[in-house]
Amino acid sequence: MISSRQAKLLDYLARVGGWVTAAELADHVGVTPRSIRSYVGELKDSPESHDVVSSSAQGYRLNTDAYAAYRARLTATDRPPDTPSARVRRLLRRLLDDVDGLDVYSEAEAAFVSESTVESDLSRVRRVLDDSGLSLSRRGSVALLEGSELDRRRMLSRLIRQESDEVIVSLGRIESEFGLAGLSDFKRDLSRELDHRGYFVNEYGINDVLLHVAIAVHRSSRGGHLPQRDAVIDPEIAATAATLGRLVPRYFDGNLDDEEYDQLAILLATRVLAPDNDRNEAAVESYLRPDVVNTVSTILAEASDRYAIDLRDGPFTMRLALHVQNLLARASERNYSRNPLTRSIKTTYALIYEVAVYVASKLQQSAGIQVTDDEIAYIAMHVGAHLEQQSRRTDAVTCALVCPGYYDIHRLLRERIERELGDDILVTTVATGADTDWDALGTDLVLTTIPLSTPRNDVIVIGPFLTHADADAVRAAVARIRRHRRRAGIKRELLEYFDESLFFRNVYAPDEFAMIRLLGERMRAKGLVDDAYIEGAVERERMSSTAFTDTLAIPHAMAMTAPETAIAIVVNDQAMDWGEARVNVIAFIAFNALERSGFQAVFDQFVEVFSDRDAVLAITRRSTTFGAFIDELVHVFDS
Repeated sequence: MISSRQAKLLDYLARVGGWVTAAELADHVGVTPRSIRSYVGELKDSPESHDVVSSSAQGYRLNTDAYAAYRARLTATDRPPDTPSARVRRLLRRLLDDVDGLDVYSEAEAAFVSESTVESDLSRVRRVLDDSGLSLSRRGSVALLEGSELDRRRMLSRLIRQESDEVIVSLGRIESEFGLAGLSDFKRDLSRELDHRGYFVNEYGINDVLLHVAIAVHRSSRGGHLPQRDAVIDPEIAATAATLGRLVPRYFDGNLDDEEYDQLAILLATRVLAPDNDRNEAAVESYLRPDVVNTVSTILAEASDRYAIDLRDGPFTMRLALHVQNLLARASERNYSRNPLTRSIKTTYALIYEVAVYVASKLQQSAGIQVTDDEIAYIAMHVGAHLEQQSRRTDAVTCALVCPGYYDIHRLLRERIERELGDDILVTTVATGADTDWDALGTDLVLTTIPLSTPRNDVIVIGPFLTHADADAVRAAVARIRRHRRRAGIKRELLEYFDESLFFRNVYAPDEFAMIRLLGERMRAKGLVDDAYIEGAVERERMSSTAFTDTLAIPHAMAMTAPETAIAIVVNDQAMDWGEARVNVIAFIAFNALERSGFQAVFDQFVEVFSDRDAVLAITRRSTTFGAFIDELVHVFDS
């Protein structure tokens, strides 16, 4: 078994997908380059993982096929675990299954370790059980878990998800864990029945509920049953429980009672299902609580004003209210949904995620609940989908078509272009003469059937009958034009927000909160923020980490009270811990409310640039002075 730091090393290599230097790996893992070389050497010396990592003068790279085979071997093996974390997982799993407890001496013999090692592992188990509702007790040499059946099931679910390296726990993984078969067919029939009843099924969450189905079957077969609930079950939830009562015995052996089916139906209702508003508007209105709709409407109105976007929309409010009502139910049970897209949403759509953080913070205040990063990402998906529907062709790339007249070929070609590429370009001019003044066309792009003697960047030669290759070439040109247009505009704006006196090189702090206060004091000295803004940034950081990429953190307050928008930036050679990430660049942003609409695009673009691993390496390596930092940033924006 590999160590946790070796696992972190392999995970980073898997995400990068190319060569990585020992120094970069050391920064990410939080060790020295010498330790990285040692870890890789240990992997190569192991017969199980010797071919997983390749080494060269360029650094280290993951051999993906060998790594996949290695992961498969780890999953298939039943040999005793040989690392503390693996032994703890094994112990905890056995304690969860065995209500009579485990004998320390027998466990040591079975695991080929000493009794003192088992005692040490049990101490680690106690730490894992913090806030779980479960506790570890002793009766002589026997250790056993105490706690409710529901808490046992939650811990078993958490343990299995932590052991899986999949963003969504696969049905095969669940079947393998519990010795089940038929989950795919069960899922198909369940989804079909729910669809017939007028529900959307959230594919990101349904496998998590299927994991709970497998746990219920597994625990009930060992005599573990849930206590009776006194609460009256909603008729729709009761109908879902009846559906489960028909399907579960058809596919699985298990002695589930009505309470089990009610609990699983509640999980489905709060994690996976939402009434289809288009097909069942009356059901949606009867399902939603008026206080939830009012709360969501108020929050969206405030967010619209704060971020200069339009979130005041009836159907959108209803869809988000459906989600929020289920979120409130999950939060009351401390049973949150996981979101496999959290990382990518946070990294790619920084502004949308920031709006979702604001919505979540208001929900926390109004309902007295906690909203996790995964739940924030689900809110961001709703916000992003709404904004995408709102978007218009404000960034349309104008196009001139040059096609010498010959019957109606130019008309047919224009129709084909607009049909194939209408979402990407706007044809404003059609020139049918053989002698065209290219400079007088005045469009972003020119498509022509006339071969050019001298190539031009803004001219693409296509055939009179548009081919797939022609369409791909046009899309690539459109993407290039939009990127250059966007980056040129943002570059001009971005340089307005930096000040040489707020650029810092190799400045460190004990943790993210200390760094926020350090940079906040520098900005306060210049009259850009006050104490309330600094504490607001600390509060925002506690809400959800502002490490938007592997290398960049953007601390800020949600209140836009700064007299002007400004950025204090730190560029460090060595990464520092920031939440669960390690970052080289920290950009403390002071937001001004009047400048928010202009800065929104800058905010997203800034995150996008620092999501590019090569760009970050170049910036951190070459930004020895403020002038060098600006030059490198401009270069990256132009590339």
